[in-house]
Amino acid sequence: MRKSLPPRARSRQTIAMADKTLTVAEATRLAQDGGAALQRGDAPAAKTALQAVAEAGLANAQIWMMLGEACRLTDDRAGQEAAADAILDRDARALRAIIWKADCRRAAGDRRTAASWYINAIRLAETMAGLPSSLVPLIEDAKVARAELDAEFGAALESGLAERGLPPEARSPAFARSIAIVRGDEQVEMDLQKPSNFYFPGLPQRAFYEREQFDWAPAIEAATPAIRAELETALTDPGLFRPYLTHQPGRPRIDFDGMHDNPQWSALHLIDSGAPIPEMAARFPATLAALEAAPLCRISVRSPSIMFSLLQAGARIAPHHGMINARLICHLPLIVPGAGALQVADEARQWEEGKLLIFDDSVQHEAWNDADGDRIVLIFDVWRPELTEADRKGVAALFETVDAYR
Repeated sequence: MRKSLPPRARSRQTIAMADKTLTVAEATRLAQDGGAALQRGDAPAAKTALQAVAEAGLANAQIWMMLGEACRLTDDRAGQEAAADAILDRDARALRAIIWKADCRRAAGDRRTAASWYINAIRLAETMAGLPSSLVPLIEDAKVARAELDAEFGAALESGLAERGLPPEARSPAFARSIAIVRGDEQVEMDLQKPSNFYFPGLPQRAFYEREQFDWAPAIEAATPAIRAELETALTDPGLFRPYLTHQPGRPRIDFDGMHDNPQWSALHLIDSGAPIPEMAARFPATLAALEAAPLCRISVRSPSIMFSLLQAGARIAPHHGMINARLICHLPLIVPGAGALQVADEARQWEEGKLLIFDDSVQHEAWNDADGDRIVLIFDVWRPELTEADRKGVAALFETVDAYR
């Protein structure tokens, strides 16, 4: 244990509490008492001592870890989760805290979030050389918990699809396979398409689609001047654009080459995860009217997503894969100040103002803006043309079921 604690106090090294102050020396003594209580198996005493240090704002990661263990042993899930959060704020790769977070979310009935934390822990452990022996049982327990959650999810998925008119006998062979893949009952060897969330098998493996293939494309391109006029009005209010990637509270933090909470890649959403934003609908009537011509991908509370995407001068979006391969992503370039490109697989194409770029974002893609000004495109998603109407309804029903699962 450290001999001293980080002095987050004022000049007298004290922190005000409800009705008294706690000096750093007192906090150190309490931390030592708490550690000793844990060693002798007195979790309640350890919790009392360590909690006083935490409430004074003088807890470091080691003290939070001891407090989390004391809370776990006293079945104080709220305290255990608070300790896990405090540890993860300091170290997002703290494996024990990740598993605590998963356990607490599962105990609270938040099964989807719990599964995401268990998965995060298992994947992290797989990357660690020489996993400490004390953590091996925790990882094994995490694997069991994940398997149990997967089984619960599978049962809920079948029930939800049946309620939505899609029992097994009503599914196309390809859609049936997609469900087996979601449940983990079937493994597939993916080629170009490597979606992070949902894979619909049997779709053509291609990066770009040509705009001439779609009868709705000319009408949208013809609306470019009106769309750009609405955008230019919005640009007078720079606060409308927010970083495209933001950390979702309560979920594992994912680093994306420094782009999380980074305004270099920002967005202005008109429809976000299927939900229109009323203020934006009033600001962009011509834009939304133009997109009515497109077969927008409508999936429950996930899509369509319609937004303006801004990439600052010199910025680069690292290679990544999208979430599902049942849709295509469309870029309508509106402000292209110079050199820059969108690369999908091994093919890079430059944006041209008013000319759609249409691609499968489940294929690895990246983008860069080497110009001296901001690049802005309108982004929206459409159904893949190869999907039948029945399969589109099936995919939507699948995600409705997933989103209703708690």
